[in-house]
Amino acid sequence: MAQVKLLGFWYSPFTHRVEWALKIKGVKYEYIEEDRYNKSSLLLESNPVHKKTPVLIHNGKPIAESMVIVEYIDETFEGPSILPKDPYDRALARFWAKFLDDKGEAMVNTFLCRGEEQEKGKEEVHEMLKVLDNELKDKKFFVGDKFGFGDMAANFMGLWLGVFEEGSGVVVVTSEKFPNFYAWRDEYINCSQIKEYLPPRDELLAFFKVFLAAATAKK
Repeated sequence: MAQVKLLGFWYSPFTHRVEWALKIKGVKYEYIEEDRYNKSSLLLESNPVHKKTPVLIHNGKPIAESMVIVEYIDETFEGPSILPKDPYDRALARFWAKFLDDKGEAMVNTFLCRGEEQEKGKEEVHEMLKVLDNELKDKKFFVGDKFGFGDMAANFMGLWLGVFEEGSGVVVVTSEKFPNFYAWRDEYINCSQIKEYLPPRDELLAFFKVFLAAATAKK
C-alpha cells in the first residue's frame, strides 16, 4: 500500500498544485480520482470539515487545503525547495498565494454568473489584475529569480483563467489593459519548467465548456 495518496479532480488547479509539488520532490504517490457528485467515504472521512479535494494522505494521516499541503510536502520530503530559503521571500510567497486564493470566488462569479452579479465579479477581478499587473512588471516570477511557491499558487491565473475565458466567451484579460500580466501569462504557460506540470489545455477546455454550460443553465 502506498504511503502517499492524493485525492483530487483531474481538472482542478488545486489538485495540480499538489501533484506539481510531489513531482518536483520526486515523491511516489497513488492518485485517486474523486467524483464531484459522489464523493468517496475516504474523502469525507479525510476532510470532514470542507469535504473537498485535494487531500494528501501520508502514512494514514490526512492533510487538506492545497497550499497547506504544498508546504507540508516541501518540509517533509527531500528535493528542490519550493518555498524560498530567505524568510522575507518566504513571507512574500505566502502573501501572494493567499492573495490569489482569496480572489477565487470573484473569479468563479465572473464566469458562472450573469447580470449584476457577473458585473460585480468582473470589477473585483479587474482590480485584482491591476495589482498583479503592477507587481509583475519586468518580472518573470512572483518572488526571486526562480519558479516557486507563489508561482505554483498562480497556476489558475496562468492556465485555467484563459480556459474559462474561451469556454465562456467572457474576456477579462487583454494586452492593452494588463500588458505585464498578459506577458507573464504567456511566459508562464510556455515555460518548459512549468509546461510539463500543467494538464493539456484542449482537454481542460472541452471539460469546462460542458461544465460551464451546465452551471449557467441552472442560473
